[in-house]
Amino acid sequence: MREEKKKHLWAVQVVDKLVEHSTTYDNEDAGAFPSDRAQNDHREITSSLIEGEKEEKSPALGIEETAILVAAKHGVSEIVDRILQNFPVAIHDANKDRKNILLLAAENRHLEVFKLLPKRNVPRALVMRKVDEQGNTALHFAAMHKATNKLWPIPGAALQMQWEIKWYKFVEKSMPPRFFLRPNIKGQTPEEIFSQTHKDLVKDGSKWLTNTSTACSLVAALIATVAFASCTTFPGGTDDRSGKPKLQNQPTFDLFMTFSLVALCSSVTSLIMFLSILTSRHQEKDFSTELPRKLLLGLTSLFVSILAMLISFCSGHFFVLEDKLKNAAFLVYAVTFLPIFFFAAAQLPLYIDLVQATLWSPF
Repeated sequence: MREEKKKHLWAVQVVDKLVEHSTTYDNEDAGAFPSDRAQNDHREITSSLIEGEKEEKSPALGIEETAILVAAKHGVSEIVDRILQNFPVAIHDANKDRKNILLLAAENRHLEVFKLLPKRNVPRALVMRKVDEQGNTALHFAAMHKATNKLWPIPGAALQMQWEIKWYKFVEKSMPPRFFLRPNIKGQTPEEIFSQTHKDLVKDGSKWLTNTSTACSLVAALIATVAFASCTTFPGGTDDRSGKPKLQNQPTFDLFMTFSLVALCSSVTSLIMFLSILTSRHQEKDFSTELPRKLLLGLTSLFVSILAMLISFCSGHFFVLEDKLKNAAFLVYAVTFLPIFFFAAAQLPLYIDLVQATLWSPF
């Protein structure tokens, strides 16, 4: 990612020098074709963006695909912004398939390029209404999912599906009123394309959620069983006369009872969340917020229950030891916490990705 950003910055510096002397759009207002010098300037800018890129002919100008289209296609938002700043008329450029920078940004999942339009005060409604040769709008391209598409910077099919839905809704909100219902030449609406092209992703996401929830629900059920036994069985037994715990005046007794109850409640909460995921219909809309939030709450509750169970065990075990063994017990308790440390270290990347994908997104 850092190397790609460096290349973008270098390309911007080159383009800054080239646009100062470029005459690509000098004849635009007169309705004439660009001069030979303008075409040469254009080739220099384009070659500075994508080295070795196979160039396409534009039917409108008879020259290669314009520099701003190449930059939009490859997500170099800095260059797109710089060209629009110097040549606002470039917003109307289109390639041989009649795709402008908006359609190319939507097709290739380049969010930063898509966000440039409101910042540049361009005629948004006019640009948003552009369609390609097949009648596809920007929302049609946002709805398409191909194996060659750029992946979002999050792992897992379920989280990819979540961001696909967020991306689709983001583009939908940017479209003119009622224009997002427009079908293409084949009679397909964006919503129909989204459902057709995301079937495999939904299937993979459902499989991953099912496997994860099954494994975690088993752990949560075991913790709930142990926590329930701890809440109903007092260390040292109860007094025969009063029925109260014999060790209730011990300093660690309150700690034991509190964390036993926390372990029980959090493990049951975790179990309910994972069971609700397993019994879900796993439809497209469920991946937007419902399933990821349930998984996040389930994992959080599971971590809390494991930690609370270990604290409860250590506190309950501590005050039944003889005084001469208490100092040695601290080392044993420290070793007892190693499993939760390793488990947390293994699951922390997934947890962070889940928090980032669910509670934060660039859309």
